[in-house]
Amino acid sequence: MLFKSLEFKLVGGQKVKIIDIPVLEEDNKYRFMIQIRLQTFLTTIYAQTNPKSTYSFRDYLKRAIKWSDYEAIFQPNMLRNNA
Repeated sequence: MLFKSLEFKLVGGQKVKIIDIPVLEEDNKYRFMIQIRLQTFLTTIYAQTNPKSTYSFRDYLKRAIKWSDYEAIFQPNMLRNNA
């Protein structure tokens, strides 16, 4: 699975980095949910008065969504017969 990161500056000039953002295919049924959750996460970071410099989106999703959905998104790609 591919991950991306997002780095931006707040109004006060503080740099904030969000790591572990999953990159999903266009036809993946969880793509829309990930986009909405990322927007919500960004809104909560902007609302904080003293945010941290680095956040993990993966840890946020672990707390925010159902465990079965989390496993479906972050399941490791299992190779059969060591191929």
